[in-house]
Amino acid sequence: MHRPYTIIVSEVTVDGKLTLRKGRSSKEIMQFMDEEANRYLHQLRAKVDGIMVGAETIRTDNPFLTVRYVEGKNPTRIVPTSKADIPLDSNILEKHAPTIIITSENAPEEKVKALEEKVEVVRCGRESVDLVEMMDILYKKGIKTLMVEGGATLNWNLLRLGLVDEVRLIHIPFIVGGTDTPTLVGGEGFYSFDEVVKLKLRAHFLRGSHLITEWEIKFEG
Repeated sequence: MHRPYTIIVSEVTVDGKLTLRKGRSSKEIMQFMDEEANRYLHQLRAKVDGIMVGAETIRTDNPFLTVRYVEGKNPTRIVPTSKADIPLDSNILEKHAPTIIITSENAPEEKVKALEEKVEVVRCGRESVDLVEMMDILYKKGIKTLMVEGGATLNWNLLRLGLVDEVRLIHIPFIVGGTDTPTLVGGEGFYSFDEVVKLKLRAHFLRGSHLITEWEIKFEG
């Protein structure tokens, strides 16, 4: 199996939160990023073949996922969603850039057909999206480098399957708190230190007033 070189990129508060509360848009926090931090984010978008977010991010944030703060091409937008549950007025369904919706064999047929009228839809996995197979499909479609911008559940599933190569964080100087407030990685979580994802700090620097940290995943063996 081949897969894209995959980088999770996220803005996070000092306590690792993505939003102000569960169900709130991450755009509320992103508005506090200065121009240099935004340029860093969009420079990364311009360098990769594909950009991926989860369906909940589409429903909550309704992002465009395009390159704006710098010159460069728009990456292909990719959204895995087992139930094809994407609002038909989502910005990613407009013609700003190519979009691929990855869904399951059991996704409601009417939702799939409605999406197919707007963008490419790929079925992958029976009950839920098979993320390993999805990566192979994307690689064969020419997506050799992939940037993932969340959310927390998608980040968890990719990390637990060993499908991520780097994590890059734009640190926002806030502490939000909240037991249920989404963090960088959600999901079930690991239960032992034998299982946890180990990283190596490759770089740290300032962009404008924001600390950027870049981490490499340390694969075993």
